[in-house]
Amino acid sequence: MDTSRILVVDDDDAHRKMLKMMLRTWGFTVEEAGDGEDAVALVREKPFDVVLTDVRMARVDGIEALKAILGYNPALPVILMTAYSSVETAVEALRIGAYDYLIKPLDFDLLKETLELAIERSRHSVENRELRRQLTETPANTEIVGASPALKSMLDFINTVAPTEATVLITGESGTGKELVARALHGSSARAKKPLVTVNCAALTESLLESELFGHEKGSFTGADKRREGRFMQADGGTLFLDEIGEMPLTLQAKLLRALQQGEVQRVGSDTPIHVDVRVLAATNRDLRREAREKRFREDLYFRLNVISIEVPSLRQRGEDIPLLAASFLQKFAERNHKIIKGFTPQALDALLRYHWPGNVRELENVVERAVILCQGDLISETDLPANVTNAPPAQEAADTRPGEDLAGLPLEAVEKRAIELTLRQTGDNKSEAARRLGITRATLHNKLRKYGME
Repeated sequence: MDTSRILVVDDDDAHRKMLKMMLRTWGFTVEEAGDGEDAVALVREKPFDVVLTDVRMARVDGIEALKAILGYNPALPVILMTAYSSVETAVEALRIGAYDYLIKPLDFDLLKETLELAIERSRHSVENRELRRQLTETPANTEIVGASPALKSMLDFINTVAPTEATVLITGESGTGKELVARALHGSSARAKKPLVTVNCAALTESLLESELFGHEKGSFTGADKRREGRFMQADGGTLFLDEIGEMPLTLQAKLLRALQQGEVQRVGSDTPIHVDVRVLAATNRDLRREAREKRFREDLYFRLNVISIEVPSLRQRGEDIPLLAASFLQKFAERNHKIIKGFTPQALDALLRYHWPGNVRELENVVERAVILCQGDLISETDLPANVTNAPPAQEAADTRPGEDLAGLPLEAVEKRAIELTLRQTGDNKSEAARRLGITRATLHNKLRKYGME
């Protein structure tokens, strides 16, 4: 006897009673609510495996109930029903995080199948509840280095999202560390002991990418001399990370969408569907919302992927992490190159702080690796850094001046002194913040304050 608990929400008494009776004949335990407000209250009071709710209701409709339920429990599958096959409503429901969307009059075979798939996901969450509690109390991933507010906020969000089964879209500029976020999500999930499989969607042609994802049968194309398991099947029970998802061809996006919706894949050259249990994470440096609007990316796939979105901050948004990141890379590459290097000179660290890092953390890593290789002493100096880093202008906000103030023709020392005065005024004489804005270390700022008699 199935003990799964389903909450049926519908203000049509007859339809709600009919569903309750049918679900009970299938072996489910059923409770009912006459509107969205009562449903939200019940979800807060009792555990459910699935919520099945109508969209159009008098007091609180299904969309509003969906938002409130997922706000309280983002792992609870919510299936919406409606007699109005509106694309706009469907897209809105999926965007918010609905598990699925069914049209009235209901196809009962489809309803039963959808409920069973949703319950399977819900049970997976319940069985690992204790493990998830323990994992949320540990750091998400030691590979992610930094202590800035922007990074701490992201790590806190990762710890919240990782234990769920939600699909996650990881966005951010190139080089920010989106793959590290994927590793952290997998490592802090109930799937951590299963594989994390990565596919770079930009690295393969369409035909090769399809085979890479779904596998192929022997003889399905030239060179297919044996059957091959695809990455979906390799990731069964674990996590599949689709990097550069924005580069995936449109025709292949339709097949990916089906795999996500049905939990099934088909090898190239085969008509036999294969069930897979995979959590999908995707990453892109593109604006997929705009790509979808301009028909370069499927809108339905975008909303299916974007159940949860995590934006990785650029290095410019977490500049206070640069010294810690640089030290981490220094240790890594010094060990790899069998060198003993204690750290950075103040001038070298100032240069790293002043630079704007268009290539983000990846560029910083490359710069530190180069510096370690070139360094001849026990400290990395400015001469070990690339010219574009050492010659970078001060941060824009440090160059702030009074409206109409003309510094042209003044000695450089006078300009520097004026920049320090203005920055200290803006920060309320907070020297740590002023040093950060000026792109220098606090020690360097104190030296300059003494030099100009400003202490």
